[in-house]
Amino acid sequence: MLIHLSQIVSDFAAALKAVDVGAPVGGNGRYKPGIGPLTEAEAIERTLIHLRSVNADLYGGARPSAYPHTRNTCDIVIPGAWAIEVKLARPFGDNGKPAERWSENLLYPYPGNTSSIGDALKLLESGFADRKAIMVLGYEHSPPKIPLEPAVKSLELIAAQVVAIQLGPRVEALVTDLIHPYHQQARVYGWEVLKRAGSSV
Repeated sequence: MLIHLSQIVSDFAAALKAVDVGAPVGGNGRYKPGIGPLTEAEAIERTLIHLRSVNADLYGGARPSAYPHTRNTCDIVIPGAWAIEVKLARPFGDNGKPAERWSENLLYPYPGNTSSIGDALKLLESGFADRKAIMVLGYEHSPPKIPLEPAVKSLELIAAQVVAIQLGPRVEALVTDLIHPYHQQARVYGWEVLKRAGSSV
């Protein structure tokens, strides 16, 4: 199946918007309506449900799936095409206060952790035959009070210069006019995970 990462990012962004229109409420009803406060797993589940409903040809089989030979689960596997890990980036909480350590979800540069860098290392060692990618789903005010770009650029620099991971070119999509008072817009970023220096994979 031929599907470019840029299309997946664009489709994922459109699905986020569609889910947000339905005013989902996370935290067992504790949070304000909108997709922004949903957990990573909830956001992925709802966007995949939407994608399967509107484009079954491409996304009919897309779902979280186990890594080969382990009990770990990859966030999105499109059979015959992509294995994708997703991370949330939320500089502000549902209460409008700055969140502590939010950028660690992206940047922590060690194997075995759950950051985007750790996910890229895990994908390279996974045994998945499909192409591999990491995605970041980030939320901002509009205009941003704490912009995501410095953290995203840091992810790229750490991957290349500290951990020696070769990523493909960044692709991204912007979603505006979300209903949450603080998660007012979303940015979806994606990179193909190509190989690590000194490795053949």
